[in-house]
Amino acid sequence: MRQIVLDTETTGIDPAQGHRVIEIGGVELVDRKLTGRHFHEYINPERDIPEEAIAIHGITPDFLQDKPRFAEIADAFFNYIEGAELVIHNAPFDMGFLNHEYRLLKSKRVPLDRHCSVLDTLQLARQKHPGQKNNLDILCKRYGIDNSHRTLHGALLDAEILADVYLLMTGGQTSLSLADEEASREAHNGSAQSVQDLSGKQLVVPKASDEELARHRDFVSRLVGSGDAQPW
Repeated sequence: MRQIVLDTETTGIDPAQGHRVIEIGGVELVDRKLTGRHFHEYINPERDIPEEAIAIHGITPDFLQDKPRFAEIADAFFNYIEGAELVIHNAPFDMGFLNHEYRLLKSKRVPLDRHCSVLDTLQLARQKHPGQKNNLDILCKRYGIDNSHRTLHGALLDAEILADVYLLMTGGQTSLSLADEEASREAHNGSAQSVQDLSGKQLVVPKASDEELARHRDFVSRLVGSGDAQPW
């Protein structure tokens, strides 16, 4: 199974009001393991960014001046997500913005969920923890994930954190990398080889002396007679 854990940052909350995507971050999972294949782009939205949005993610218009427009990264991003299951916290928000960006390009790829499936971890969390808050910070505390380095929202950082949350929420296993799995397999194979190497050696079984056997019989007889043990 190939999954892309995805997050975006934007200039506001509603693409219908002209707000745009300014950052995309994605991390790839294959069979629930991180592959190290990430997607990360800052994007020039060709518009201003309200101060209240900057307070959330810290991304300023000056920082984005020399960054690519969405049209310049649209093909690379689509190729990255095509055919995968997208794992997104509050998926309607991110998918709404991404579909809007492709509509502005008059792309035939809209809607994106014709090309990949979508799993909303916010809905999943609400099913598992009804009546509780389920934002990303709360989920990190609930599942024991250290997010102390998350002082501002950031698409790639949030995607990496969400990957750990998703894996723990759905199976109790954190994101073991393919490299770690290979190392574990090699260690296991080495242990198996060690057992095989010992198979040809003669096993030495020490025998109790007559005196030791006599003391053992006396001990068992007294133990059973006292009622502290049941005879077998």
